[in-house]
Amino acid sequence: MKPTPKPLKPLDDALADLLEQAVPLPGCDIVTTFDADGRVLAQDCISALQVPPQDNSAMDGYAVRRADVTAPGAELPVSQRIPAGSAGEPLQPGTAARIFTGAPVPAGADAVLMQEDCEALNAGLGANSGDGGAARVRINAVPQAGQWIRRAGEDVTRGAVVLAAGTRLSPAELGLAASIGLHQLQVAHRPRVALFSTGDELVMPGDVPPEQMRPGAIYNSNRFFLRAMLLRLGCEVTDFGIVPDRRDATIDALRQASSAHDLILTSGGVSVGEEDHIKPAVESLGRLDLWQIAMKPGKPFAYGQIPRGGGTAHFMGLPGNPVSSFLTFALLVRPFVLRLQGVRDVAPKSIAATADFTWARADKRREFLRVRRRAEGGLELFGNQSSGVLTSAAWGDGVVDNPAGCTIAPGDTVQYIAFSDLLS
Repeated sequence: MKPTPKPLKPLDDALADLLEQAVPLPGCDIVTTFDADGRVLAQDCISALQVPPQDNSAMDGYAVRRADVTAPGAELPVSQRIPAGSAGEPLQPGTAARIFTGAPVPAGADAVLMQEDCEALNAGLGANSGDGGAARVRINAVPQAGQWIRRAGEDVTRGAVVLAAGTRLSPAELGLAASIGLHQLQVAHRPRVALFSTGDELVMPGDVPPEQMRPGAIYNSNRFFLRAMLLRLGCEVTDFGIVPDRRDATIDALRQASSAHDLILTSGGVSVGEEDHIKPAVESLGRLDLWQIAMKPGKPFAYGQIPRGGGTAHFMGLPGNPVSSFLTFALLVRPFVLRLQGVRDVAPKSIAATADFTWARADKRREFLRVRRRAEGGLELFGNQSSGVLTSAAWGDGVVDNPAGCTIAPGDTVQYIAFSDLLS
């Protein structure tokens, strides 16, 4: 009598179970703001000042009192020149101040006219070119209250949490941190990840030329894209290479990897065949859960823990087929690694898009179909959706998250996840 197969585990349940185990790594690093791109903040960034520090001009032009410009054509003497980086005197009634972008607006002024709306009179210094001032200026437009004035604190207020702990830093966040005077940032430790593949059929590119490949051998593509994906997530990666299909070799590799790493990541060997040694090897050193996940591609997945001195090394085993490994990493490993660094929002972002294709064969599993966006806005489907066709991932720019049991017709609204969100 055949044993009753275990029910497939929903992807969302698998991710929730994983994230329960992803306790952020202890401690932090202090790095310069220049070197913090891609790192995760370990401490809130609180502003000690307001930005801008005072009202300033958003344009090159003239600061005025609106009461002095009630109709186009008003002429005013220019009483002062205020470049960026200097402070002017209070603006006297009936006068204008030549002002430049970023310069503090003088007390008394309540609007700025851009220089294109003004005409310098008696301009010995080329006022309209921005190089100097004018004895008088003709104002050819009536200003609105606060026109072209950037208010003090309109970007950042003093005491505000500008960037919260758990924020993954991008160029915009680095600029924001610098704008409040932070030259160093406290960031989470980089996760230390040990990476290896299992399978006697695997050959490294460069070791054997294509014409000399033995029957049944394949080049190890997974090792390359997994390492790249880990590095993009800020990990320190140790490559343990290809481990032979022997239990003793697998145990030895796991023991070495667990001693100095936070996560061990493997591809291949997580099925239950006679040549798949990952399960007994991990169980001999710690514990392992072998899941059959209701996703396509990417059904087999393993999570475990291996005790080590002073802590635990997490273990994750990915399927060997390249597209399965690629997408299982993106949807399960990536959120786990980000959570180890303290990132709170780790779910991939999907957007509504229009299918320009037919998908007539509904599957009992949740499917991730490789697609790319057309110039017209719809999604085009790659013809071969096999889990071994890595071309589909290189050709596409994202996936359609297709619920179990659903077909797709042209014009249907589907949920699209961009690779740019899954690979960064």
